[in-house]
Amino acid sequence: MSRSYTFKIADQAWEFEQIDALNYATFVEEIPQHTVNPSRRLVDAFHEQNTYLVCVRDREVLAMLAVRGQRPFSLDKKLDNLDAYLPPGRSLCEVRLLAAQKSVRNTRILRGLIAETVRYCLSQRYDTALISGVLSQLKLYTHLGFLPFGPVVGNDGARFQPMYLTLEAHAAAQTSFAVNQETPVNFLPGPVDLSASVRQALTAPPLSHRSSDYLALHHQTQKHLTALVSAERVGIFTGSGTLANDVIAGQLSLLPGKGLILSNGEFGQRLIQQARRFGLTFESLSLPWGQPYEESSLFETIRHTPGLQWLWAVHLESSTGMLNDPAMLKKVAKDRGLHLCLDCVSAIGNAPMNLQDVYLASACSSKGLRSIAGLAMVFYNHQLTPPCKPLPIYLDLYGYEQAEGVPFSIPSNLVSALAAALQECDPVERMPRIERLDRRLRRVLRQAGLKPLVSGPTACPSITTIPLLAPLNSRDVGDRLKAAGFLVSYESGYLIERNWIQLWLMSDVPNTRLRDFAIALKSALSER
Repeated sequence: MSRSYTFKIADQAWEFEQIDALNYATFVEEIPQHTVNPSRRLVDAFHEQNTYLVCVRDREVLAMLAVRGQRPFSLDKKLDNLDAYLPPGRSLCEVRLLAAQKSVRNTRILRGLIAETVRYCLSQRYDTALISGVLSQLKLYTHLGFLPFGPVVGNDGARFQPMYLTLEAHAAAQTSFAVNQETPVNFLPGPVDLSASVRQALTAPPLSHRSSDYLALHHQTQKHLTALVSAERVGIFTGSGTLANDVIAGQLSLLPGKGLILSNGEFGQRLIQQARRFGLTFESLSLPWGQPYEESSLFETIRHTPGLQWLWAVHLESSTGMLNDPAMLKKVAKDRGLHLCLDCVSAIGNAPMNLQDVYLASACSSKGLRSIAGLAMVFYNHQLTPPCKPLPIYLDLYGYEQAEGVPFSIPSNLVSALAAALQECDPVERMPRIERLDRRLRRVLRQAGLKPLVSGPTACPSITTIPLLAPLNSRDVGDRLKAAGFLVSYESGYLIERNWIQLWLMSDVPNTRLRDFAIALKSALSER
């Protein structure tokens, strides 16, 4: 049986039953604010307006509190002109019914509950919380950042000090409210956890993009990038992976004839959208999301599409976690005399990569390369020539090459951070480690009754997409895991639409936290 705590918003019928029982035990039997009743349950007068935050372990509510933002507050009835005691211009809520079972009354529980409350208040844009603090606990409340105001209220059996906590006071208290005193586990595609050397590079004094020091840094970073993926050249741009694909679209607009774009996920669809916006002439082959391409059917499509000059596909379709076989795509393109372009934005650093025989490939500085977002890269293996028609100057790959890679300002700190990340990038060591972690993670998912969208040899170990079945809701599950200290990807539009969550393994995940994740996942999937 698990002994881990989960801090969350109450949303289960059994949680509300136990909340009423704990409310009775605390505010009838221990603090005599209300009269005894035979049901030994106390439903709060503001129950329908309350949001209850609870600490749960093994389907047992150990501690709770309620947050309410609707006036009048209970303190409005106890203090005349309540607002006169409070800092002006604040967004207020009231925190009430703080209660815990006697066996777990310790600062760890309270701090975890306060941490969850702070997260909830931030999501609701509250910046000041009011409480009625039990007189015997004033020292603890003050330590947590609460400030007393006004006279003591209540009756002889239950005396309370009105107090409030602002976000500023909470930060100034410098008290760690992290659940279990541990940093949240990052299963996100970005931002990824940054190493000390990458963070240091980001805070170093910036360099002029025209200085010899910066040019040396830029060219060395280019060499490291091309060596990593076996490409001859690379252009570095300020922007995201989407910008890199726009650069590719610009280059394809210079070729005669038309192209074929492959799509079996969200990012294949985005290539189609970008090609349309650039006015490219092309056909598309769209498969159901998560379905792999077969060489024979791809050959057949190309054979029945005359005039093709180029083929554009996603290497790692990160919306599904599927690896589209680059060796097969290279073979098809070479046999049919097509220029092959690959979206490698999610693949670089997350999958083995060899860009020989690839015409153009896009990438970015974050995700698998584990630097900060902000730089886009386009790899190529051919000699560029002046464009036969004007291209947007910011997207002109030839213009970048003619300017030694730096035609305009490029933030030196972003390049320095990428250079630091590349120094630490060791695919020979990292890929097997991620594969081992992926196997353990998939075992956890199986034990929880979840089936990844993509499995087997086409599945990328760095990304697992998990469809959820009703009545499970991806937002609810994602929110619960976040509250438990596990950051999963679930807020992108296409994930919400399909009721999917994703787990990315680009940040380091200790084995001990994977066990904790299994417990948190079981709780998050519990029946509503």
